[in-house]
Amino acid sequence: MQNKVAMTDLQLEIETLQNMLIAIATSNSSAGNNSEYQRHRINFINNTEINNLIPDFLKTNRTTEQFWQFIKYKFGSYAERRNYIWTEFSKVLNFLESKQKGVVENSTSETIEKFNQNYITSQWKKVIDRKLEDPEGAITAARTLIETTCKYILDELKAEYKDDIELPKLYKLTADKLNLAPDQHTEQIFKQILGGCQTVVEGLGSLRNKLSDSHGKKVTQSKPSARHAELAVNLAGTMTTFLLDTYEFNNPKKYSTI
Repeated sequence: MQNKVAMTDLQLEIETLQNMLIAIATSNSSAGNNSEYQRHRINFINNTEINNLIPDFLKTNRTTEQFWQFIKYKFGSYAERRNYIWTEFSKVLNFLESKQKGVVENSTSETIEKFNQNYITSQWKKVIDRKLEDPEGAITAARTLIETTCKYILDELKAEYKDDIELPKLYKLTADKLNLAPDQHTEQIFKQILGGCQTVVEGLGSLRNKLSDSHGKKVTQSKPSARHAELAVNLAGTMTTFLLDTYEFNNPKKYSTI
């Protein structure tokens, strides 16, 4: 957790400097605090993890005035200057974003690894790999992850189901076998939470049908963004962890060595 916080602080510091340089580039050298610029610059240059990813102009321009003289002659328009700065900082920012794994991602990875099921593991890897660069593919993979997890549990329990069963019905069958169906409980809070789980799975299926790459689309239909993919990944990861942990809890002898 400490590493994640440190990386977040570093990313914030880089974005702060990036915004300062954009202000300088679209105004003049007085828009930036020179001592603040120098402090950030030295921090990034001395950071061995990112010093080869930061823009070269940070290494050659030691003051805000030097940067202003550099940028004003390199590009004539404000738009060109902004795009250049964004592009130059994108490499280090993308690197830091890829280093940050969410709590859900870490927890799901740990749970899946315990069961040593190659297909579930490979499906989860697809989900993670596609999250940033291919939101549509990530949403499709997230839905398939839930389906794969349910079928794995049902197969282990020797439960019968149709190969073409729809995800909501597949999840409901799995929930029944794991004692996770709302009508199997009397406490209202548990009925509400477990009903919410069913809704989440149905929502994942709808999101996949609406925004994923699993169907042909109209030319005018909007495409999913990274935030849609992040939502699908987190929901699928949470539900996968919940299902596998519940299955393990219900079969303590079989998984006592996990």
